[in-house]
Amino acid sequence: MRTIAADLQAKLDSGVTTLARCWLITRNDGVTQGFTDHDEDVVLDSVTCRAASGLGGSEATQNFGLSVDSSAFSGALADDTLNEDDLAAGRYDGAAVELWLTDWSEPELRVLLAKGTLGEVKREGLAFTAELRGLTQQLAQDSGRLYATTCSADLGDLRCKIDLGDPAYAGSGTVATVDATSSITVSGLDSFDDGWFTAGKLTFTSGANAGLAVEVKIHRKDAGVTLELWQAMAQPIAPGDAFTVTAGCDKQFPTCHDKFANVVNFRGFPHIPGNDFVISYPLPGEPGNDGSSMQS
Repeated sequence: MRTIAADLQAKLDSGVTTLARCWLITRNDGVTQGFTDHDEDVVLDSVTCRAASGLGGSEATQNFGLSVDSSAFSGALADDTLNEDDLAAGRYDGAAVELWLTDWSEPELRVLLAKGTLGEVKREGLAFTAELRGLTQQLAQDSGRLYATTCSADLGDLRCKIDLGDPAYAGSGTVATVDATSSITVSGLDSFDDGWFTAGKLTFTSGANAGLAVEVKIHRKDAGVTLELWQAMAQPIAPGDAFTVTAGCDKQFPTCHDKFANVVNFRGFPHIPGNDFVISYPLPGEPGNDGSSMQS
């Protein structure tokens, strides 16, 4: 149940209102941006909700029970608001969104209409449409620990305990040549074995993609050192771009044992029976299948 301030309720009851919708978006990197469908900027708690984006919202649906509430808003891409580079770089993935109904003449008079996360964003030219997913969306996500043969920890986290700052597990280098959109030949990694950084994380420290990270698909060492990335970067990669890269882990027990000597912290169940065990059956001629007891 929403609580509406008495002054705002009085304006609503009067039939003559000065209301506008405002969206506050907090990205994963901590940047907070504001947008409004009013024709002038509105300031909410020191955040300027920009009107220049031409933002508008769809009808919001709210349901009883635990079904997911949803709505959408659309606007124009611009360098000083939502821009294509930030969207492509994933800076808005899972961003927190608040939708406020605000009296633009007295912005302190407002009521929270919806709260959730940013979902799918569609782009068409200089326009975008973004989905706002309600808080119940989180209930549809898998949670808790699953029994699996692979490790459930991420390399270097508190459960894994591998120190990715150790020079044995991290390297740095620069891009020598760009062989394809997601394939680069690099310098600085010659001392590492072939495949050491496969499934690792590469983070650019200079160039147009500085601060962005991507997973390494293949680390190959032959005539030179080549890194193939799982996806194209938001901006073109250029020779001379510097990066850091951490070792990769396929979360298998042999890798944990042979590559990291860290089986004491392995968070999987390598000996758990698989589906083939469930559907297996005894074959004629196997010990014990003739009705006799097996001898130790």
